[in-house]
Amino acid sequence: MEDFALVPVLAGAFAFFVIGMLWYGLIFAKPWQRAAGLSNSQLRTSNMALIFALTFAFEMLVAMVLWHLLARTDPPAFVVMMMAVGFALGVMIPAIGINYLHQRKPLALFLIDAGHFLVGMAAMGGVFVWFRA
Repeated sequence: MEDFALVPVLAGAFAFFVIGMLWYGLIFAKPWQRAAGLSNSQLRTSNMALIFALTFAFEMLVAMVLWHLLARTDPPAFVVMMMAVGFALGVMIPAIGINYLHQRKPLALFLIDAGHFLVGMAAMGGVFVWFRA
């Protein structure tokens, strides 16, 4: 397995991106908007192309790091999932939790966003398991 492989990294990032579209677009759209304190006009006037492009770029970076770790350690499938979910639980979610505490963000926003990171990383891990099979 190569340290960097474009197709699985793109697929893993895409899986995370799709989870985000479903999470914030269909499942938690209104509760997230309320918790984030964003009005409809604020959402309409944002540069969504830039937001989505940067989101995907950040998700690509996460996918590259995880893929590199998998390439270096060559773990079995269940460990791939443990690494993906563990990265969400042990690094990403605590990091946003720290930021939200200092920014005085509501618990509802933290729970919605933490869930997105957890499910998104699980989806990425699942894609990586599939590519490594």
